[in-house]
Amino acid sequence: MMKKIGWVVFGFFSIGIYPILYGLVDMSQGFLGGKTEEVLNSSAWNWFFYQHIGFGAISMLSGWTQFSKRIRAKNINIHRTLGKIYVGSVILSGMAGLYLSFFATGGVIAAFGFGAMALAWLGTTVMAFITVKKGQIEAHQNWMIRSYAVCWAAVTLRLWLPILQGGIGMDFISAYLLVSWLSWVPNLMVAEWIVYETK
Repeated sequence: MMKKIGWVVFGFFSIGIYPILYGLVDMSQGFLGGKTEEVLNSSAWNWFFYQHIGFGAISMLSGWTQFSKRIRAKNINIHRTLGKIYVGSVILSGMAGLYLSFFATGGVIAAFGFGAMALAWLGTTVMAFITVKKGQIEAHQNWMIRSYAVCWAAVTLRLWLPILQGGIGMDFISAYLLVSWLSWVPNLMVAEWIVYETK
């Protein structure tokens, strides 16, 4: 019963609360408001921005299903297909995110934070792909846990921002600088704890 409840909560945050938070947390005066006209009018920046968001959403959706034992047990081909979709989406979203990090609102601290996150997401996902190709299933599962933990930054970023701004009273830039690291580093720490506990 507890496992089912946990799965529902996990699914809600993964594919339910993300679009809700995306709509509720207005970053137009902070995130976009901190961009120069040159950046906002750049066709390259806009292309990568929507590539990052679009394929990031696909990553959230397809990655969530990868943790379903039922799907793996009943139809391994569906699991593999969704896995390929996840990997492809992460590569496209992660590369776009790496590009966007150079234009991060808040300057070098945020740029390093989001850039490191993009590299961590890409790196853990590539390792998940390599290990499954080698038939190293346990290692593959562990790398997928790490990969999706970084993917979950899309959720935790939008959870932390209102807490830091509305709860603590930080201004957007200060909160955003902190969130550029806080949105994904603790996620990876939790992932490592899960990997350790499941050995």
